[in-house]
Amino acid sequence: MESCRIQFVIPAKAGTQLDSTMHADFQPTVYVLASKRNGTLYAGVTSNLLARIEQHRRGYVRGFTRNYSVKLLVWLEQHATMESAITREKRIKKWNRAWKLEPIEANNPTGAIWPKTSVFRLSLNKAGFPLSRE
Repeated sequence: MESCRIQFVIPAKAGTQLDSTMHADFQPTVYVLASKRNGTLYAGVTSNLLARIEQHRRGYVRGFTRNYSVKLLVWLEQHATMESAITREKRIKKWNRAWKLEPIEANNPTGAIWPKTSVFRLSLNKAGFPLSRE
């Protein structure tokens, strides 16, 4: 499987690699957050990952992530359409914990791919989570 390297800089979007056919503010993404290593997991979907993660971190989003302090980005997968991203998120939410942890640990053995620093780098497997698990 082929790996790609992506660099994000917060708060500016400098360094973000985007598909040239999509508007910079619209990048359908499925993501998984964790409260800590081997902690509580949360799967979500967004069209603007940088803004959404910042909302989770600052506690602007009421509900599960705020109640359980789930703020660390541990996995993401970008999609061409929001419809495919939503379908993927719904499938992932039905998976058992072991299935969710498998690709997270494989791609990010040291933990969060978005630590509390302003810059992070990650290596992603283009396949991400196995497509066959529903």
